[in-house]
Amino acid sequence: MKRFFLLLLTTITLLLAQDKTAQVVYDLTTTNIETFERKILKAIVANKAHYEASLTELDVVVVIHGDAYKFFTKNPLKSIYKNDKVLTTTYKNLSKRIKSMVENYDVVFLMCKAGMQKRELKSTDIYKFVTIIPNSTIGLIDKQNEGYAYIPVH
Repeated sequence: MKRFFLLLLTTITLLLAQDKTAQVVYDLTTTNIETFERKILKAIVANKAHYEASLTELDVVVVIHGDAYKFFTKNPLKSIYKNDKVLTTTYKNLSKRIKSMVENYDVVFLMCKAGMQKRELKSTDIYKFVTIIPNSTIGLIDKQNEGYAYIPVH
């Protein structure tokens, strides 16, 4: 009988542990590729690993606006970013790494439509895995009201 209760308690504990979810929304505005790599690409992987080690899910959303549009442009050579030498030489590799964030880490990318229009970017210029939202403020408000922790990446 003791074994039964011990097994039941262990099962309940594991089920409760699996239901835990942490949530974070990154406010991405940086134009600096090193900052983007360090605070988004590398940090998200490290943070996911940390939470998974404690049987906790980590839901990650990145709201893109400011000068960060350039990282999500399919072909910067055909955009206002064509003179950005670092971007134009690294965008193919960078796009694979960003796509991996969606496919392997379930990261959701949201992009501000208002800023896209100011930069003359169309939805066809942006990767298909990016969801376009009316503006960044709405995206950040919604996610914070849903309980997401806020992290700026400037």
